[in-house]
Amino acid sequence: MVLIDSSVWIESLRQRGRIEIKLAVENLLDVYEAQWCSPVRLEVLGGARTDERRRLGQHFSVIPYRRCTEEDWDRSISLAWHLRGHGLSIPWLDVMIAALALHDGIRLYTLDTHFDRVAELTELRLYKPGYGGRFTPDNET
Repeated sequence: MVLIDSSVWIESLRQRGRIEIKLAVENLLDVYEAQWCSPVRLEVLGGARTDERRRLGQHFSVIPYRRCTEEDWDRSISLAWHLRGHGLSIPWLDVMIAALALHDGIRLYTLDTHFDRVAELTELRLYKPGYGGRFTPDNET
């Protein structure tokens, strides 16, 4: 499973979004490996234009969804402390997204470069699509 960050969803949904991102998301959806979560839901749907909200809600209703628990919030706080202890401050929702991926042992597909630093400081695994956006199983990374 691959947790798709809002940066990727937003780019893939743009009319003039990067084709390689669109293909990668499409391939993750085709092989049933795409997942989203509560913070991504807020970032994507919270910023949606009025005329897109219903369509996006239907689109996302069929994708596996990871809800946040109280324990996830506690893990996120611990992760934030760890990152800040290494001089890294990132947006709070991104801390939560990283904490979810870390806890669930899944890869994160993102365009936000600060996650590269998070991966250096933790066990966070980032997803990199293959040629033409092809899905790359975990053992090929």
